[in-house]
Amino acid sequence: MINIYEVTETNQMIEQANLDVRTITLGISLLDCVDTNLDRLNRKIYDRITTKARNLVRTAKEIEADYGIPIVNQRISVTPIALVGAAACKRPEDFVTIAETLDRAAKEVGASFIGGYSALVSKGMTEADELLIRSIPAALACTEIVCSSVNVGSTRTGINMDAVRLMGETIRKTAEATRENSCLGCAKLVVFCNAPDDNPFMAGAFHGVTEADAVINVGVSGPGVVKAALEKVRGQDFEVLCETIKKTAFKITRVGQLVAQEASRRLGIPFGIIDLSLAPTPAVGDSVAEILEEIGLESAGAPGTTAALALLNDQVKKGGVMASSYVGGLSGAFIPVSEDQGMIDAVEAGALSIEKLEAMTCVCSVGLDMIAIPGDTPASSISGIIADEAAIGMVNQKTTAVRVIPVAGKKVGDTVEFGGLLGHAPVMRVSPFSCEDMIRRGGRIPAPIHSFKN
Repeated sequence: MINIYEVTETNQMIEQANLDVRTITLGISLLDCVDTNLDRLNRKIYDRITTKARNLVRTAKEIEADYGIPIVNQRISVTPIALVGAAACKRPEDFVTIAETLDRAAKEVGASFIGGYSALVSKGMTEADELLIRSIPAALACTEIVCSSVNVGSTRTGINMDAVRLMGETIRKTAEATRENSCLGCAKLVVFCNAPDDNPFMAGAFHGVTEADAVINVGVSGPGVVKAALEKVRGQDFEVLCETIKKTAFKITRVGQLVAQEASRRLGIPFGIIDLSLAPTPAVGDSVAEILEEIGLESAGAPGTTAALALLNDQVKKGGVMASSYVGGLSGAFIPVSEDQGMIDAVEAGALSIEKLEAMTCVCSVGLDMIAIPGDTPASSISGIIADEAAIGMVNQKTTAVRVIPVAGKKVGDTVEFGGLLGHAPVMRVSPFSCEDMIRRGGRIPAPIHSFKN
């Protein structure tokens, strides 16, 4: 039972420290929509989404009103479209029609975003996988709320370098296709290694083939809550620091668990997981970077940053798993640049570079996220960045990802405005030294030795 003290404490976290449930994400399997006829396929997909998700937004609003807990987004994830469309799609343009259907269906039910315009190619690409990837620039240019992801590697299979090369080119083409809108298409495109099947956060959400017919996944947040808690133990030792983070993460996750169970009950759809990631926003006081500074850094990026982030990530997970038996997704701390005012300040102060961010991704939840880079960055350099992150994920048996935005016409030091939760970002320097000969090799980087666990 939740007592009156917990209720009061939760209200304070909501009112004073930006606590929210970042998303209720409804995962929907589209496998029974598969058809060899493209028109029938699109019709089945539209009907399936609008039927299953028809009460999603209304239910979220009711829970928000009943419990006073802000629920920022209501999202949908679907089975990777490369699988769903394989029988009917013979050209990239065929896949684009499915993206338009996803966009239309998600808007019809009032969802914030829909994810799953995806391909899983960690070991190799089918013809359909490659067609979908080549369709991404056009698909993201002609839709508003569709999100795309491609998984190019895993600890068990290695890294598909052909896919890595293709994704570098695809990101450049997506930027060009959406250049009139600050190259925003790239903000809806993420490249993964070890992508989870149950991630509720965009742009990487898709409904994995191991999942049930439909499932409710909830992503909580609350970096402001953690920062406020740490302010009360300023100057105390690491034992107190860790206990404070852990207890705070427990409380945050309890809120998510309540919302998830209520959504599941009211919608009649099984509860999947709680993702207890600390997901920042551009709002003042809602920053992971500011938590790192509260731990004792002058700025994110200073010596000690990776250690502080490792501590934060570990304690968040330890607290969260005590509050829910079903913790999944990514879970930990996100370090996006454009969505975190503290990270933006660190970049502008010269304290934070892409190289330091890469080091931090060894211990954070995901990877290089929402980073603006010069528009003339070569596709091979983007592929090299993807390969580096995939290698970190593969060797360390963790999820890593790249969401970079080569902003057309922008150079290092310029700023690009994305708006809303996506915030704004300073354009960051990318190493001018080439990796083109390496990327051009193609083939596959083998799985590491510790992948053999049978």
